Amino acid sequence: MPPIDRASPGRDGTAPPGWPEQVRPPGVPDWERTAVAWLYDLVPPEYRSHEVLRRYPVLLARFAGDHVAAGLEAARAGWRTVRVELADQLPPEAMEAAVAAYEREGARLASAARGVELVGGALRGERWVPRL
Repeated sequence: MPPIDRASPGRDGTAPPGWPEQVRPPGVPDWERTAVAWLYDLVPPEYRSHEVLRRYPVLLARFAGDHVAAGLEAARAGWRTVRVELADQLPPEAMEAAVAAYEREGARLASAARGVELVGGALRGERWVPRL
């Protein structure tokens, strides 16, 4: 799905900073469908088999938030420990690449966590109002 135009018309058509590009802004037509699709992209495929998650997107957002938070903690732990635990098994260039990969993954997951927080809030009826 292409990035969503944040200025697209709708009830309000705006989204807060950190809103995922793959999700239409809250209030525009079909935004909930794009939110659910994005949330499912964040979790293991097995989550699609749970009827309760398909029926209640707010619960799906909760599950996605927990899953992303666990991944973020794992990336942070890996970043902290990889140099010590694998120092004897990896050449320096592989170690630097591993640290860089942990940093990129941590940034991606931190962004996803912020997005899940925002999308979950919107699914619960919270509305963002831009400040001047």
